[in-house]
Amino acid sequence: MHRLVNAVGMKAVTLMLALGVAAGAQMPVSHSTVAATLVQTPPMGWNSWNHFKSKVTQQDVMDAADALVKSGMRDAGYVYVNIDDTWEAERDAQGVLHTNSKFPDMKALGEYVHARGLKFGIYSSPGPLTCAKYAASLGHEQQDADLYASWGVDYLKYDLCSFRTNMTEAQAAHPEDTELANRMMRQSYVTMRAALDKTGRPIVLSLCQYGWDNVWAWGASVGGNLWRTTGDIRDTYDSMTGIGFSQAGLAKYAGPGHWNDPDMLEIGNGGMTADEYRTHMSLWAMLAAPLIAGNDLSKMTDETKGILMNRGVIAIDQDSLGRQGDRVRADGPQEVWSKPLAGGGLAVGLFNRGSWNQTMSVSLKELGVKNAKAIVNVWTGEKLDTKGGVTAVVPKHGVLLLRITE
Repeated sequence: MHRLVNAVGMKAVTLMLALGVAAGAQMPVSHSTVAATLVQTPPMGWNSWNHFKSKVTQQDVMDAADALVKSGMRDAGYVYVNIDDTWEAERDAQGVLHTNSKFPDMKALGEYVHARGLKFGIYSSPGPLTCAKYAASLGHEQQDADLYASWGVDYLKYDLCSFRTNMTEAQAAHPEDTELANRMMRQSYVTMRAALDKTGRPIVLSLCQYGWDNVWAWGASVGGNLWRTTGDIRDTYDSMTGIGFSQAGLAKYAGPGHWNDPDMLEIGNGGMTADEYRTHMSLWAMLAAPLIAGNDLSKMTDETKGILMNRGVIAIDQDSLGRQGDRVRADGPQEVWSKPLAGGGLAVGLFNRGSWNQTMSVSLKELGVKNAKAIVNVWTGEKLDTKGGVTAVVPKHGVLLLRITE
């Protein structure tokens, strides 16, 4: 046992020295001037994981890029084409990371994506291994950043994964320093942000660490452009709403260039009803969340396309004011949320979390609206009466999404 502790201690000390994290040091902060200029509205695009998972190939990504264009999603704002885990092979004698047989030419893939007016994203981890146990970036941050830049990468999802073991080992070696593990986590992101900036290519940094240590309070300070606030989403109503409605109270931490990320969209993957997927899209828009589709774009129904590409809903998400919405009230299964919009308008969501249709109401006074010039049902385009407020029957697990102009 003594030898094990000593071994862990030596390993932890070596890692801490490599990261530049000293016991008892201050929390690290990024001095990036690049990060603040990126994603002034929440990023929109597609990611391979939710549908393809470990089976994704270069051809799948090329097909996704083509489908974004053909379907009209690119023109609606979905521009990032992001490869998730399992593209990696091994490092050579010089430490350069190579792709596996599923991705024979990553540079050509980046060029293919860019040629279609889209942007290119990739995935790694600050630990030695990714979640799927492929080679990750620990000790090779600048080398990997340079490689990504040479491929034309525009977006990096950086998933904590195996680095949690490094954090745990270091903390065990220094139990007196209760913030050591958190400092190491933050430093890992500062290190990669600096490496990305050094390439001279503007690359979005997406922190994927599941909301640990209240990441929303410090994600921007380490150079993150967006940060996961929760665990992984699943294609179920309970998972989606459990994540989405838990975002209440986080609005003050989001804004242009730095966004709370409740994870990717499951719309079109088949696990929810149309009303539930409209709730998903509406809630993410109210949250000013990244809209990263995770379905098979080559097999979308018209219903799925209509949900993902509703211009009114997207406009709420992409509103230039950059404000995240928040809960106004919750009465049992009924929730009312509002989101300030540029020009003094307001987006309002009446969400029915119950398992039966319910009549819901909200008054203009409750919303702080003195004089509504127009109230529009965003999903249908119907113009509603502007006097007093709104009352409507909202379907089970459904939503009434409104845009109010003052």
